[in-house]
Amino acid sequence: MIEAFNGPWTLVDSQNFDEYMKAVGASIKPTIDISQVVIKTLTTVNKRTISFKLGEEFDETTADDKQVKSTVTLEGESLVHVQRWDDKETKIVREIKDDKMITTLIFEGVQAVCTYEKA
Repeated sequence: MIEAFNGPWTLVDSQNFDEYMKAVGASIKPTIDISQVVIKTLTTVNKRTISFKLGEEFDETTADDKQVKSTVTLEGESLVHVQRWDDKETKIVREIKDDKMITTLIFEGVQAVCTYEKA
């Protein structure tokens, strides 16, 4: 199932994304590239790549240079990425629907939904 996420994805639509980014203290518009257990996030500011094993915690530096502890799991047909820092937590849920990747971001009551198409 994780293979469905593979490939480059371009942001084509978002709802409440700016509010979510403001809540977590960042300001980016990413392009996503997933290949098995590597996620590359490309923005106009920087590029970052995370490599992980499903279900195992790892250290991550976010696009806005936050040092977080992250875990990525496959829950049903969703790829769930949880980031924790300073007693805070954000959850990024990626799902494939109708050949699009729908990404839901949740932080302290702020929720955003971004839609990506394969590039």
